[in-house]
Amino acid sequence: MTSDLTPHRARSVGLESWVVSYLPGRTLTCAQAVAAMQVAEVVPTLLNSVGEFADEVGLTALEAVGMAIHQAPWDERPYRRGSRSTRTRVGVA
Repeated sequence: MTSDLTPHRARSVGLESWVVSYLPGRTLTCAQAVAAMQVAEVVPTLLNSVGEFADEVGLTALEAVGMAIHQAPWDERPYRRGSRSTRTRVGVA
């Protein structure tokens, strides 16, 4: 399998099994290989979208995505009526 959107490839290795260039050591079904290729196609778009924001906080796009995925959010205390809240949503003043 090849794509116009990524240099990664999937190759049939027989017995209805596939390997994908960025997943060394894994043998996949055809459906899994297609899904892996689709991931490889959307990652550059994702990184381009995140890149400007990441640069603004001194991170690479990969660092920002990795940290956003792997770092646990802060524990939040339940909101109590009448208390002052400093929580705001991104993009909302």
